[in-house]
Amino acid sequence: MQFMCRVGTQDGRVLEETFVASDEPALMTELAKLGYHVFEVRRRGIPRRIGRSGGGRRKPISNQSFMIWNRELAALLKAGLPLLQALDLMLERMKDQHFRAVLVDIRDRIKSGQDMSEAFTAHAELFPRLFPPTLKAGEKSGELELVIRRFIRYMQLVLDARRRVISALIYPAVLSCLSIVMISVMMVYVVPKITVFFENLEVELPFMTRALIAVSTFAQRNVLLLALGAVGLGLGYRFWSRTPAGALAIDRIKLRLPFLGPVLHRFALTEFCRSIATLLAGGIPLVPAFEIATGAVGNLHVRAAIEPQIQWVREGKPFYEALERSDMFLDMSVDMIKVGEATGSLDEMLNSVAEFLDEQIEARMARILTLIEPLMLVFMGIIVAMILIAIYLPLVSALGQSKV
Repeated sequence: MQFMCRVGTQDGRVLEETFVASDEPALMTELAKLGYHVFEVRRRGIPRRIGRSGGGRRKPISNQSFMIWNRELAALLKAGLPLLQALDLMLERMKDQHFRAVLVDIRDRIKSGQDMSEAFTAHAELFPRLFPPTLKAGEKSGELELVIRRFIRYMQLVLDARRRVISALIYPAVLSCLSIVMISVMMVYVVPKITVFFENLEVELPFMTRALIAVSTFAQRNVLLLALGAVGLGLGYRFWSRTPAGALAIDRIKLRLPFLGPVLHRFALTEFCRSIATLLAGGIPLVPAFEIATGAVGNLHVRAAIEPQIQWVREGKPFYEALERSDMFLDMSVDMIKVGEATGSLDEMLNSVAEFLDEQIEARMARILTLIEPLMLVFMGIIVAMILIAIYLPLVSALGQSKV
């Protein structure tokens, strides 16, 4: 059988080549003898190995469930249980049927002679990209439990940072939705009832009032059309966001948003720094770690800016220069990484950079939350005031004419 393999060499190169072997375990054994670091293996003609549980694209395992599973595995390994016994014990208590089916296949692969990293690589699309290489490093060093705990720490930090950003955005999102609902109710239900009253007034309606009535009448007569249009826009956005060009454009726009853009930019950089620091601490060479960590960055625009710099490091150039060339990193971050590279403590310095960026994210989010409430209230107040002025102007005009 022919297999398409993506492997890293001992000198830091990443290759994609075709190999022939009787089965996957035999291929993995041969690649290990050749000194290759395996990133991905798939049968030729098959886009990606999907395992025994069925075909098609499968739902990834949730980060929370996977982190809990890793905590339990690390605890069992620390207690001295063999790997297979620990996996069997955890399978007995696994309630998530999707996760269980994947773990059964992984357990069977390990029983057949594959390493744990190879078994997880066969299901790479379901798990964080950093996990199989981290396991590979632990297997080579004989410290599997230690690298799993390091990976847990990495996941905890990333998930906590993501949770803080999302929590901070909930309040502005709720305010925005309430504003839209309030304005919609006034335009569709309140203004039309007042319009009937205006028809009995023998005064010329001001421009603001006529404009308000025109908008309200259009909204009332085309509620279904507007609803269908909103649904169509939502579906169109969803479809476009799943295309490579659309996803890249959306991530680029996110970084240019006022106030929020710098926060999302720094969050993408913390993902990169923590990912590559975790891989380097586990013993992965710089070039493969650089490539894997770049692929773990969630924002596609940041990822696209960093990816071309992998070749720069592959050619033997300094790592900090590659980051500087990407124009994505702050000057202070680059200076810190330069010091870490020069002193041989690059992984520690990358974690320090991530902590530095976390502090900046926290400070910016605090400022955003301080500003967003008064800004939203002012915006809502202006809209309501304009509607009220448009309603009361004809009444003032009618009162003035009656006095005359």
